[in-house]
Amino acid sequence: MASVLPVVPPTGEKIGFLTRTLAFIVDAILLGVVNGVLTSVLFGGDLARGQGLGTILGLAYYVYFWSSAGGGQTLGMKALSLRVVKTDGSALTVTGAIIRYVGLIIAFFCLFIGVIWVAFDANKQGWHDKIAGTYVVKA
Repeated sequence: MASVLPVVPPTGEKIGFLTRTLAFIVDAILLGVVNGVLTSVLFGGDLARGQGLGTILGLAYYVYFWSSAGGGQTLGMKALSLRVVKTDGSALTVTGAIIRYVGLIIAFFCLFIGVIWVAFDANKQGWHDKIAGTYVVKA
């Protein structure tokens, strides 16, 4: 049974581009190390085969930690006291986290414009936040 997370007021302190980027870098380093170790062990270091594993690891990591099952915080977000919430302040479902992840991929593929958008948006939302109806707030 998932733990009940407190509802964060949607008017709470929304987090901007630089802090969110720092949390993402922490997560990327962690995922890179885990993927590198698993690629070495499972595929003898074959990077082409490890790339698919990295995609699956990233999807599982972000969907779990962004959803209520993971407390709405990746490890990088936890280190910086950040949390992902829906715009009404409630926790994301697994489906909502998947939608946010797909939105993040789209935001990256469009020359990072969708993530840079956070720096200029009044609600500090990237495209993936707008697609999934989320904010990143102070935890």
